[in-house]
Amino acid sequence: MPTYDYKCRECGNRFSLFYKSYAAYDEAQPTCPNCESGALSRLITSVAIQSPTRDYTGMSSGEMLSVFESGDSRQVGEMFQQIGGTDPRLGKDYHDATESLLKGDSMDSVEKSLSEKQDKPKSGKKSDSTDAT
Repeated sequence: MPTYDYKCRECGNRFSLFYKSYAAYDEAQPTCPNCESGALSRLITSVAIQSPTRDYTGMSSGEMLSVFESGDSRQVGEMFQQIGGTDPRLGKDYHDATESLLKGDSMDSVEKSLSEKQDKPKSGKKSDSTDAT
């Protein structure tokens, strides 16, 4: 939904107008909210361009290693997501780690969390240290 910035040529007021569609913009006859003049100049203030997503699936192992070494947890999360996707065979821990990385959690904290999960004994299993008498 487009927002356009204007400057009034009469009073110098700068303002933005939001339109629900491009058709609404085409039909509009905007006026200055300060002096109601129709003598407006449209301004170009900023343009948002979405950067293309990096394709991690075609990377060599060396290129993947450089992503890890960059320390950018979001990039590592994106790589995990592209490579593993929603494959259930990778398990809940893989998908949880991927989500944490995508949120920006540090790779160290994600690794620590995984280690803590592995160190916990599974509930419902008997310990080997019990004596049967």
